[in-house]
Amino acid sequence: IAIRNIEKIDKLVFRGIKTDAFGYPLVPAKMHWPWGAGMFATSLGPDDACFVAGANWVKNSGLMCVWGSPCAVQKEIIEASKVDECAFGIVGRLIWH
Repeated sequence: IAIRNIEKIDKLVFRGIKTDAFGYPLVPAKMHWPWGAGMFATSLGPDDACFVAGANWVKNSGLMCVWGSPCAVQKEIIEASKVDECAFGIVGRLIWH
């Protein structure tokens, strides 16, 4: 969506083109955040962390849904599985794809 919007805005602003090849008006699509973009696991040391879900560009948005040692375990699982995915491991790829 983002790249297509750039192309539409380029045509509208810099080239003066107002319609597409079929005569429909060029209108940028409404943008949205991709799945998972509003979830944050923040480390507060080796045995403590907090996890916020549903955050967006609005200040104080989101909900802190896990904190303390359970979140520290969650953080370790996220880190280990992402490292495994980057190493093209089967577990990481199954979790993240």
